Amino acid sequence: MKKRFGKAFIWGVALLVLWLVVRSVPLREVGRTLALLQGWQLVVLLFLNGLVLLGLNGRWWLLLRGLGYKLPFGSLLGHRLAAFGVSYFTPGPHFGGEPVQVLLVERQHGVPRAGAIAAVSLDKTVELLLNFGFLVFGVALVVQTGLLGGAVGGQTAVWVLLLLLPPMLYLWRIWLGGQPITKLLRIVKLERWVTAVSASEIQMNTLCQQNPGALLGAIGISVLSWGLMIIEFYAMATFLGVSLSLVQLIALLTAARLAYLLPLPGGLGTLEASQVWALGLMGFNPAAGLGLSLLIRLRDVLLGLLGLWWMGRRLKMVWIRP
Repeated sequence: MKKRFGKAFIWGVALLVLWLVVRSVPLREVGRTLALLQGWQLVVLLFLNGLVLLGLNGRWWLLLRGLGYKLPFGSLLGHRLAAFGVSYFTPGPHFGGEPVQVLLVERQHGVPRAGAIAAVSLDKTVELLLNFGFLVFGVALVVQTGLLGGAVGGQTAVWVLLLLLPPMLYLWRIWLGGQPITKLLRIVKLERWVTAVSASEIQMNTLCQQNPGALLGAIGISVLSWGLMIIEFYAMATFLGVSLSLVQLIALLTAARLAYLLPLPGGLGTLEASQVWALGLMGFNPAAGLGLSLLIRLRDVLLGLLGLWWMGRRLKMVWIRP
C-alpha cells in the first residue's frame, strides 16, 4: 500500500510540475516552433541519435569482449534499449534497467552471472564518470560566466563534484585490483551477497590488469558518444530556430542533464522546466525550450517503448524455451 502511494505521489508531483510549465508557455508559440522542423531535419536527427546509440552500445559490447564474451552487437543493442526503457519509466536518475541487461545476456547468451554483472558494472561506472564529469564542467562554466545569473551558484558545483567522486574512486580501486563493494558488504555483514559480488569484481580486476585496452577503449567510446550527443542537441536547437553559442549550448545541455537527476520518471516536468527556464534566462523565447523538451521527450519515449517491446519478446522466448 505504501509503495503504491509512493509511486502515485511521485507521478502526481511530476504531472503537476509539467502542468505548471505548460501553463506558463503559450502553446501556439510552441506549435509554431515545432512547425519549423522539416522532413530532412528529422532524418538528420534520427541519424545522429542512431550514432549515439551505436556508441553507447559499443562501450558495453567492448567490455564484454574484454571479459572474453563475444556477443552479437545487434542483440546487445536491443538489450540496451530494454534497459533504457525500464530506467526511463522508473522514478529516479536513470537507474533500474541494469538487472535487465544482466538477465538478458545471462539467459539468452549463456554469459555467467558474475561476468554479466562485471560488464554492466563497468559500463555503468564509465557512464557515470563521463556524465558527472560533463556536469562538473558545465556547472563550473555556468558559474564562471554567470550565464544563468545567480540561479546556479558555487554550491551547485560542489554538489555535482561530490557526485563525480564515487564512480571515479570505484574505477580507480578496481584498476588497482581492489574489491570495494565486496569489502563494504563484509563491513555491513551482508554475507549472502559477498560471493556473487566478489566474483564479479575479480573479473573486473582481471580485465583492468590483463586487458586494460578494453576499458580505455570503452572510455574513449564514451567521450566520442558525448561529442555526438552535443552535436545532436545543437542540431535540435538549431532546427527549432534557436541559435546558441558554445557556452550557451553547454549550459542548456547541463540544465537538461541535471533535470534527469531528480527522482521523477524520465525527468518528467523537470526537463521541460529546465529548458524553458534556461532559455528564458538567456533571452530566448521560452516556447522554444518547451518545443525542444517535447522533441527530446518524443525521442526518448519511442526508444523506451521499443526497448520494453524488445524485453517482452526476449524474456518470453527465454521463459518458454524447453
